[in-house]
Amino acid sequence: MQLRSFRLLIAALVAIFALNAGGLAQADRLTVRLDFIPVGFHTAMHLAKEKGWFAREGLEVEIQDGTGSLNTIQLVGSGQIDVGQVQLGVMAIAREKGVPIKSFAGFVRKSDLGVIVPRDSGMKTVEDLKGKRLLCFTASPWAPFIDNFLAKGGLDRNSVEISMVPPATMAAVYMSKGADGIMTVEPFGLPIVEKTRPSTSIRLADYGINFPSYGLIATETTIANRRDALAKLAKVQIETWEYIWSGHEDEAVDALISARSNIKLDRDVVKGQLMINKPLLDTDNTKGKPIGWQSEKDWELALRDIKAAGAISSYTKPQDYFTNDLLPK
Repeated sequence: MQLRSFRLLIAALVAIFALNAGGLAQADRLTVRLDFIPVGFHTAMHLAKEKGWFAREGLEVEIQDGTGSLNTIQLVGSGQIDVGQVQLGVMAIAREKGVPIKSFAGFVRKSDLGVIVPRDSGMKTVEDLKGKRLLCFTASPWAPFIDNFLAKGGLDRNSVEISMVPPATMAAVYMSKGADGIMTVEPFGLPIVEKTRPSTSIRLADYGINFPSYGLIATETTIANRRDALAKLAKVQIETWEYIWSGHEDEAVDALISARSNIKLDRDVVKGQLMINKPLLDTDNTKGKPIGWQSEKDWELALRDIKAAGAISSYTKPQDYFTNDLLPK
């Protein structure tokens, strides 16, 4: 009797092990590469992982830090990474050059590019930049738009000194008053310089130049072949952002700091980087739509402006650059 009971117990344990092993084998594994070193807008990825929300959907997500949107786009386009979280305007430029990628969720739908200037400088408009020294870098998403932006204030490169410097040195030079402003991603740069040199921003979006910011991208092949996994990823991220913006910003910041405890992140900077994005979440064409949803009209305007800046030579239709089909219905 005891031997029979023992055999039944062993059989039950084997069945449980097989069931668990089968569940692990069936988990959808996704590698998600972010655009840059840890910054405030990365919080939703890390919070979702910390809370087990990816695992709840049967996803096993590896989150990688990046070295710039362009590098992440190249890795996604070459099939080395499944998903990228990048600036979607940069993605559009890469797609026009032959990289077969598309956006399947858009989170920051208004341009976050800005010229950071000292708060006490009196500079509030493009016209105020006349005669000033501004810093940028060659591969910056700002680079294609400099001339169009200056023209909004009747300026050109002869009336403004623009120095291309390594991106790692821009903030330090600006904070030491070696420049009058920096052309950068506002939510990233502004909180970094704020404590040393209190600053504000002259935003690209305020001058009618459209350049969509953060969203999720994948190759067309991945979107076709791993549709269910990407839809689950988008669902979790949408739910996470809704949770964060409902009063859980501090919890999101803590999740990022905990996940990257090997890096000495300044909590105030991380939270500042997160919060500056809030007014950039919507455009006139996305108001009332769920986070993640992308507007055909916004993409039409963005492609028009990117083409006017000379960053692309042509485009077919907005639907070639994005899809809402993987979002929750």
